[in-house]
Amino acid sequence: MLSNALPMLGVLAVLGMPPATEAAQALPSATQATVSLMIDAVNTGARLVVVGDRGRILYSEDQGHEWHTAQAPTQQLLTAVYFADVLHGWAVGHDAQVLATMDGGLTWTLQFQDSQRQSPLLGVWFKDARHGLAVGAYGLLLATADGGQHWQDVSARVDNPDQLHFNAITAVGDTELFIVGEQGSVFRSVDQGDHWQQLPVPYNGSLFGVVATGQPHTLLAYGLRGQLLRSSDSGDNWQTIALSGERGPLEFGLAKATLLEGGALVIVGNGGTVLRSDDHGLTFNRVARTDRQALAGVAWVSADRLILTGQGGVRLASATGREVTQP
Repeated sequence: MLSNALPMLGVLAVLGMPPATEAAQALPSATQATVSLMIDAVNTGARLVVVGDRGRILYSEDQGHEWHTAQAPTQQLLTAVYFADVLHGWAVGHDAQVLATMDGGLTWTLQFQDSQRQSPLLGVWFKDARHGLAVGAYGLLLATADGGQHWQDVSARVDNPDQLHFNAITAVGDTELFIVGEQGSVFRSVDQGDHWQQLPVPYNGSLFGVVATGQPHTLLAYGLRGQLLRSSDSGDNWQTIALSGERGPLEFGLAKATLLEGGALVIVGNGGTVLRSDDHGLTFNRVARTDRQALAGVAWVSADRLILTGQGGVRLASATGREVTQP
């Protein structure tokens, strides 16, 4: 089955998240935020937006204390969300769906879908409000140059004869793009996605995400069993970053990372794992949240607050990932 074939598909297989129950379909927004499976999160600069199971898109205008349901035209699992500016954003998911908003996440329209392909989209990135890329299963790569009014299948740009799944895409600086996927695959583009080069990586397991550290040409790639790699030369060479768990090396899958406004890096994953680095990814401190619920996404809220998404919906957390109960 497709869900067994895709280890990063909605982060469900790796993080051990159960599917949402039928009873959760028509819950109020506040309840959805704490019960529904929510996968990804972003701070648009004007509000917080999270996406997840059954096409749910929620937004908060008070730093994550109250949540409202956005108008969205799908019931498919949404796996990633990205904003090019405070108004223009895109969410992707199953059936190769691409949703777009032009009002900061309040309302969404369906721009693209291909239900026959059976290739869910797992990552999305935009250079500006017009030029963007989306990646997904079986090496799917879509591109747009008009804000998503038209999407073109450009998978052939990447030399990927085994159709390895692409799990995430990100930019490092103004000129470099990176895609990561299964079997330790890392691809780099230096021309905004027109051409791609596969890079050697000292790891052959699935990589679920990639994030810029804020330093020139420096990035982290992360995935199964606590695997974390760092490169300071645009991916030409990689260093394995050792992560410690409670009883030895960390072996929880790592699902999502974000670069905070102050320069810190936060990575989240299975077992309630929250990793934070204040030295551009050279070392990390780990917090194991007491609920141990699997985490799929993270976004900054303020200097001392994060939002975490995953099993159990959205959680407001401290800057280190610990639970907070008061505003």
